[in-house]
Amino acid sequence: MAQDLSHLRAPKRHFHALDLSRLLAAIMVLFWHYQHIFVPPVPYHVNVNRAIQPWYEWLSWFYNHGHTAVQYFWAVSGFVFAHVYLADASYKARFWPARMARLWPLHLLTLGLMAVLQSLYFARSGTEFIYHTNDIKHFLLSIPLMHYWGWQENQSFNGPSWSLSTEILAYLAFFFLIPVLRRAPLVLAAVLGTVFLWVMLIEAPNKDVLSCLGYFFLGCAAYGALLKGWLRPATLLPLGMALLVGAFWFKATFPEGDAATIAGTFAVLFLMLAADLGDEQGRLKFGQKLGDASYGIYLWHIPIQLALVLLIDATGTSRDIARQPWFLVFYVSLAIAAGFISHARFERPAQRAVLTLWAQWKARRA
Repeated sequence: MAQDLSHLRAPKRHFHALDLSRLLAAIMVLFWHYQHIFVPPVPYHVNVNRAIQPWYEWLSWFYNHGHTAVQYFWAVSGFVFAHVYLADASYKARFWPARMARLWPLHLLTLGLMAVLQSLYFARSGTEFIYHTNDIKHFLLSIPLMHYWGWQENQSFNGPSWSLSTEILAYLAFFFLIPVLRRAPLVLAAVLGTVFLWVMLIEAPNKDVLSCLGYFFLGCAAYGALLKGWLRPATLLPLGMALLVGAFWFKATFPEGDAATIAGTFAVLFLMLAADLGDEQGRLKFGQKLGDASYGIYLWHIPIQLALVLLIDATGTSRDIARQPWFLVFYVSLAIAAGFISHARFERPAQRAVLTLWAQWKARRA
């Protein structure tokens, strides 16, 4: 007799505000990495005076803190995975094919493209662009997304893919723990997430992996709280605002920022959930299609950036051109457009092709 898992499925099928927030988080990363354009050809990273960037007085928070969007991605992933898989009786058959089809085609394409672009940059300048650990070891580790599991020397090739590498470990842990999480998703996920983040805060080795696991499982715990009926707009709004105030207090008190990032991440997550649960008429439905572009924006923006830098250097133009507001608008617009085009023209067709090949392989085995 099949196990009844209906109690693990939230009544709301789609969370469109969360989808929209993923697009906004990807755009935040664009602003954080904009400083790369100003880094000259040197065999090490140099600190850029971010105040020279366009409209800095209005956009300074995004320029200085855009990297925290990565932690938000992890937390949203935990919530969404709990929503999709906890109540899925056949999750074992489709979990990894779905992950492979969604992540690897674009990852492999941008990995290969960055290897070519980095070679061109090295031939011209004698060093790499931003990410200097571009050897055979890191390339081979990057193919299965194993390049940031603790044995790396630094970020490599398409640098932002480091967060995908750590997230694969969260997927592995979640996959094996699903039977246990089903018994008490709120308590067990909250304990796991809290322990991982606490160990991260006390500066244990592999801090980034621990951070990813912590945010992911606390995202799962948020879904468990939703299942219990604890998260409603009336409670989410004040809770989200309180965490937002706490984030600013933590930042002022502990300048390293990890505690502030935790509070801020879940403040935004709870506020987005409040918007979703309060959207009974489905007015935020457009957020789903917008959120679909976030993965493409995240993986395409560094190859686009390096291509623009190669063009700037080849034409003898000063990199100070990036100080012009029109160049910022052009770069951000180009990256966003690439995300939407990539999803429609490459990611979705590749996803269908991978799943079709997987089904054919299973049929032949049967």
